[in-house]
Amino acid sequence: MSETVYLRPIARADSPQSEDGEALRLGGGLACASRFALLRGEPGRIVSRRRLGVREVPGAIAALPEPLRIEAEAQWAHLARSHAPLMLGARRIALDQPQVMGILNVTPDSFSDGGEFLDKPEVAHAHAAAMLEAGAALVDVGGESTRPGAAAVWEGDELKRVVPAVERLAAMGAAISIDTRRVAVMEAALGAGAHLVNDVSALRHDPRSLAFVAARGVPVVLMHAPGEGEDLHATPVWRDVVLEVFDWLKARRDAALAAGIARERIILDPGIGFGKSVADNLALMNALALFHALGQPLMVGVSRKRMIGALSNEAPAHRRLGGSLALALKAMDAGVQLIRVHDVAETVQALHVWRGLRDAALTDFTQLER
Repeated sequence: MSETVYLRPIARADSPQSEDGEALRLGGGLACASRFALLRGEPGRIVSRRRLGVREVPGAIAALPEPLRIEAEAQWAHLARSHAPLMLGARRIALDQPQVMGILNVTPDSFSDGGEFLDKPEVAHAHAAAMLEAGAALVDVGGESTRPGAAAVWEGDELKRVVPAVERLAAMGAAISIDTRRVAVMEAALGAGAHLVNDVSALRHDPRSLAFVAARGVPVVLMHAPGEGEDLHATPVWRDVVLEVFDWLKARRDAALAAGIARERIILDPGIGFGKSVADNLALMNALALFHALGQPLMVGVSRKRMIGALSNEAPAHRRLGGSLALALKAMDAGVQLIRVHDVAETVQALHVWRGLRDAALTDFTQLER
């Protein structure tokens, strides 16, 4: 097996000042890390681990053998890489701070809000308007449930569900994401006014999708899901779920780049809840900062997911707000740029408080008396 290397942030800092400059701003944002683990091993298995401060990392990288050194240098540069704003129609979505993506499911069977907005255009319109007014930077429209065990959706039905919803959002001037795996739906939604493709199969489901997204030049979210075809939730036996998801997303990033998709248009999502146990999901949430080493903006969708119920006496989906906010704040602390949620107003409020704390931390440090 070939050796691998990973640079994982392991200690959060309130600000670079609090560490006398020895902290790295993750993804060019407001979350900082002061210590890192340099991991070496075989795919899916770590054989050595060094804990390093910011000043120690370059020397440790320089001492690595050639193939690992090149990869580690790239990851170190990626961890601090700033990302240009997403230009979605007339909307400019800055990526130097977290942004909230609101969910609009026009499906009969989504796990949380299935049927709530299907065939109810006025209700869906009002809900979308409320999310935008509450501070959603963009709205993600989906016409196919991807919950475990969901029935396959005919392409024609998906088109009938999402295109009118996208048209209404476009009329509001919203930034719009289309949550689909099918090129025909991508094409129709983009024609109706959508700006971004969010594909839970990471452009694997439809063999035409890589070339299509490259040709259209639109931003795309590539999400990790271990399954293929209609079953995205196939559960593998993980040796190390964090490193295997990292390697998988790296491969999909490289496939997208090879297909001609511009680096600045690729967003990565570790796929919380897809083919993963509660323990797997918790491990990924704790390791989110590592994924900045892939050099792309990150998106996380944890809103109302089953792991929250599993950790809170099997609370049903509509009673998982507290857990959803806890996980959203965890993602913010890791520097995640896009947080996909059902409860926009509450998450935006949490984000505002989080942002206030980060802004205060930039100037709130003890000065030595002279």
